[in-house]
Amino acid sequence: MSLRTRLLLATAITMLCALAVVDVATYIVVSDAQLRQVDTTLDNAHEAIAASDDGSARQAIPEIAPGLFVSIVDPDGTTSFGADGQGPGQDAGELDVSSVDLGERRQTATSTTGESIRVRVERLEDGSRLIVGQSLHEVEETRSTLITVLIVASIAAIAVATALGWLLVGAGLAPLRRVEASAAQISDSALDRERVPGAGSSTEVGRLAAALNAMLDRLQESSDEREATVEELRRSEARMRQFVADASHELRTPIAAIAAYAELFEQGARERPEDLARAMTGIRNETGRMGELVDDLLLLARLDERRPLGADDVDLTEIVLQSIDAARAVEPDRVIRPHITSVVTTVGDALRLRQVVDNLLGNVRIHTQTEAPCDVTLVGDDRGVHLTVADAGPGVPDDTLEHLFDRFYRIDDARTRATGGSGLGLSIVAAIVAAHGGSISARANSPTGLVVSVRLPDSSVAIDNSKETT
Repeated sequence: MSLRTRLLLATAITMLCALAVVDVATYIVVSDAQLRQVDTTLDNAHEAIAASDDGSARQAIPEIAPGLFVSIVDPDGTTSFGADGQGPGQDAGELDVSSVDLGERRQTATSTTGESIRVRVERLEDGSRLIVGQSLHEVEETRSTLITVLIVASIAAIAVATALGWLLVGAGLAPLRRVEASAAQISDSALDRERVPGAGSSTEVGRLAAALNAMLDRLQESSDEREATVEELRRSEARMRQFVADASHELRTPIAAIAAYAELFEQGARERPEDLARAMTGIRNETGRMGELVDDLLLLARLDERRPLGADDVDLTEIVLQSIDAARAVEPDRVIRPHITSVVTTVGDALRLRQVVDNLLGNVRIHTQTEAPCDVTLVGDDRGVHLTVADAGPGVPDDTLEHLFDRFYRIDDARTRATGGSGLGLSIVAAIVAAHGGSISARANSPTGLVVSVRLPDSSVAIDNSKETT
């Protein structure tokens, strides 16, 4: 059953109950008014009849009280006078005195033909009873007509109210039907543009539309988040597939080299000391390279899993200076100029932060000539730590800057593994910096070279020096 039908049915039932109460009250009020009117007529007639206290006067009673039933009952119970209440066109018969209670003043009795008569009983001075009555035929006809009119009028009123209610309820539910139609048209693909109309209204439908629109907004947000999550999962899966493919490609070279040295050993290198030494040295070098690659991959995997790093107070100045000393030991001929004017401390993992500086300096060593100088700058302030490593090498093309921190990325694929590295150094740096809540970027140096900038969020400047550390 539709809402419209239920509302109309409820309205009709309510009207029926209200009209029934009104009809009953109307019937009672009209009936009482008619009886009071009859009683007044009987009171007036009684006064006129009582005034005629002789027998000759009683003969004029039909003229005194025309159309009324009049009876006089003597003290011994015999009826000494009787006049019927026959009016024009009526055959009411006579009053049945036996149906009258002589001790009750006002009552309803019956005639000899069974018609209801309203009577008034009054004791006269001589002890007799004067009974005056009026037929209730017209009253009953009026009541019957009134009942018919009330029923017909009630039915007509309910019919008219139902018809008007059908139209008015339909008009009132029109916004709800528009809400229903709009809601039916909304699908997953239309969440971002379809909204239910009428949300600005203060009516119940307006509040319903506002609630539905709020729900659609939340669904849209959830859908956007889901799409973003799915897209991120796709990208993550793509990166993982590429990562596995690149790792397999990188591991293939040392494994092939080890297999080649093993084959050389099997072909008689064990009998030739110089070939044996060559095979063993090659196997040791390739296994070492493969071990370093595996360690790098494991480190990246741990960082991808967001395993917690150390959160200790770290003297970053000391770490940078130690890394510079190690780089100078590897390349004594390269000029590395530190620019550090303060002792800068931060919160983090000392071992991983040292790896950041080592990898940045290692990247300079691998990709630039020994003659190219390198500048290392460390600054700490209330905004955090700023570490830059700038070289004067050949630099990189501008369109490759955003890919420098991608895993296994090489600007020149033709480079050998010996000179070009595995392509994981800067990726590890970016992952460690991100794990510390920092950021990393790269830009071209002027006039030539590359500048890599690292920013960490926490810093503390402990000592201010008057000159740079050298």
